[in-house]
Amino acid sequence: MRKALLTLGACAVAGVAAGLWLTRAEGLPAAAQAAIADAPADTDRGARVFHAAGCASCHMAPEAEPSDLPVLAGGHALQTEFGTFYAPNVSMHPEAGIGGWTLAQFADAVQAGVSPSGAHYYPAFPYGSYRLATPGDVADLWAFWQSLPASDTPSRPHDLAFPYSIRRTVGVWKRMALPDGWYTPTPDDPEAARGQYLAEALAHCGECHSPRDALGAIDTARWFQGAPNPSGRGNIPPINASELGWSEAEIANYLTDGFSPQFEPAGGSMTSVVRNTARLPEEDRRAIAAYLAQVE
Repeated sequence: MRKALLTLGACAVAGVAAGLWLTRAEGLPAAAQAAIADAPADTDRGARVFHAAGCASCHMAPEAEPSDLPVLAGGHALQTEFGTFYAPNVSMHPEAGIGGWTLAQFADAVQAGVSPSGAHYYPAFPYGSYRLATPGDVADLWAFWQSLPASDTPSRPHDLAFPYSIRRTVGVWKRMALPDGWYTPTPDDPEAARGQYLAEALAHCGECHSPRDALGAIDTARWFQGAPNPSGRGNIPPINASELGWSEAEIANYLTDGFSPQFEPAGGSMTSVVRNTARLPEEDRRAIAAYLAQVE
C-alpha cells in the first residue's frame, strides 16, 4: 500500500509539473526583443501602424469621438461564446494604463500575449496576428503610443464562464491554436505580399472573417470564408475573392469611403475598420485589395 501511495504521489507531482510547463507564459525570444530594441523608431510610421492595426477600434471608449490622438481608456465589450471580454485601459497613464511599461514589455504583450507580470492575455487581443509584425513596426508603434494621452479610467474585468476564467489554460491554447508562420502562402506579387502583411499581421482580418474550430483556433482551411458573429447575432461575411466578387478597385474604394459597389454603407464594427483604413496611404489600401483578390 505504501509503495502504491508513493507511486500515485509521484504521478500527481509529475502531472502538476507537466501542467505548469504546458501552461507557462513565454515572452518573445531574446533575439526578437533585440531586433525590436535595435530598430530605429519613428512616431509618424507608428501612427500608420496604429491605424492599420485598428488599435483604437477596441481600446477607445465606446462613447468617445474619433481623434488623431485617441484616449485609449478601454471599455469596448466583445461578446463571445466564452463570455464577454472588455478591452482594458491601454492609455499612457502609469497606473490605470500602460504608461509604466517598457518597449520590451509592450512587445511581449503585442506579439506573445504575455503581461509584464507574466500572465497570459486572452486571444480576444489578436496577438495571434500581431506576432507576424516586423520588429520595426512594433518599435514604431510604441513610439507613437507614447504620444497618446493618459486616462485614469479603471479597466473593467472580463465576464467569463468557468473554466475559461482560468488564464493559465491559455498557455495550452497558444500551443495548440497558433500556427508557426503565416496563415496563407505569401503571394509572388510584391504588392499583394504587402497586402498580405497588412491584412494578416496588422489589420488581423482573418480574426473575424474566418471561422474557428471548437478550440477557438482559426480554421485556415476556410480562410476569409466568413464566420458566425461572436455576439450570436448574424454572420460576418466572407471576403475571399470568389465569394466577395469585387474588383481590386472596388475593394480599395470600400476601404476608403465605406461604400460597397452597390452603394451600401459599411455597418457594425466595419465602420471603425474603414475609419482606420481610410487613414492609410492609398498604396496600402491598393495592396490589401491586391491580396484579397488572390485569396480563393
